[in-house]
Amino acid sequence: MLRLYSAVWWLVLPLALCRLWLRGRREPGYRAHISERLGFYAQAPSTATIWVHAVSVGETRAAEPLIDALLHAYPQHHIVLTCMTATGRATGAALFGKNPRVHQAYLPYDTLSMMRRFIAHFKPALCVLMETEVWPALIDSCATAGVPVALVNARLSERSLRRAQRFERLLGRAARQISLVAAQTQADADRMQVLGARNVTVAGSMKFDIVPPVAMLNAGAVLRTQIGQRQVLLCASTREGEEALLLQAYMAATLPREFLLVIVPRHPQRFDEVARLIEEQGLQLQRRSQLGTASVAASTHILLGDSMGEMFAYYAACDLAFIGGSLLPLGGQNLIEACACGKPVLFGPHMFNFAQISEAALEAGAACQLTDAVQVFLQAAELLSSKEVLSQMADAAIGFSERDKGATQRTVALLTTVLA
Repeated sequence: MLRLYSAVWWLVLPLALCRLWLRGRREPGYRAHISERLGFYAQAPSTATIWVHAVSVGETRAAEPLIDALLHAYPQHHIVLTCMTATGRATGAALFGKNPRVHQAYLPYDTLSMMRRFIAHFKPALCVLMETEVWPALIDSCATAGVPVALVNARLSERSLRRAQRFERLLGRAARQISLVAAQTQADADRMQVLGARNVTVAGSMKFDIVPPVAMLNAGAVLRTQIGQRQVLLCASTREGEEALLLQAYMAATLPREFLLVIVPRHPQRFDEVARLIEEQGLQLQRRSQLGTASVAASTHILLGDSMGEMFAYYAACDLAFIGGSLLPLGGQNLIEACACGKPVLFGPHMFNFAQISEAALEAGAACQLTDAVQVFLQAAELLSSKEVLSQMADAAIGFSERDKGATQRTVALLTTVLA
């Protein structure tokens, strides 16, 4: 089955490379380092390495405290940080670009020969996969080379488990080859065990250990000054199809006179598309990338967050944050970053990728769950009209973000048991 899986990758490889090149028209990063996608790399670090794989932006941010802890715990080791998206690589460069002990690369396509070439080149002492990255050829190649594999900050929704069980001969085998699973919650741990993983421990979510960078908080304070006294609703990490729903609801909503809507699409290749959607509604738009040191005009209805790596700044500048990916059945996004900035959170009905965290935020009084885009603006108007309630939710958000810290240190302690 594994050889068939690898052969299928080779069959679709021309299409994958073509898609990569086409995507590079909007995101040039996809046309860089293409040889790495095939398992060919420049000079490797000369010292022992720990391999951390974080597929994209969210996983790379979540990996930040772990990588910092590993660099401290293993001063003789380098980190090889792999990703699959251009935005993930850009995030890694923003976080670790000045650290000579962190080497970035793209993960090769999941064929046996490419993965074995990667392992032979970097000779990792340990492979650490973030969250949901169960790649059969990668895991088998590590097992063949004697490299332990740890799946950390692991999460597995009921929906993802059902999908994985359809390919039990492939993914179940991969799960059984994993040396260690550090799950976010007991429910995640239980589902990983159903899939076949053996050494499973609940370590908590490392997202709670992320500290808002001072530079981003300062940037948010500057942005807030540029906005002025207007009340701000941030729609963070919105996904395709959601902006249209939000704009339609915004047009029909009754909002405070001094109100500004900030929309930050999750994927940068959609910035121009979302700008067009806003302009088609006849709304006055300003773009963050063009704002410079100017103030947001009083006539501006919407500020488009079309900058990379500034999500903490947007959270710091807003009064209230709606979490994207939750209006449509996309699973939601991480809400802990908003809470860590002391911002009350709104989200839609579809938070299945963050089910336990979102339920805990609701119980803590830090969040409100809504059924549709219309309710987003109804709830926002209600909260923004009551400074006392908004302040109580802000305090609850900070308390929620701080109560479950420590997953990173628990995870590092677990990794020491399998690190060769």
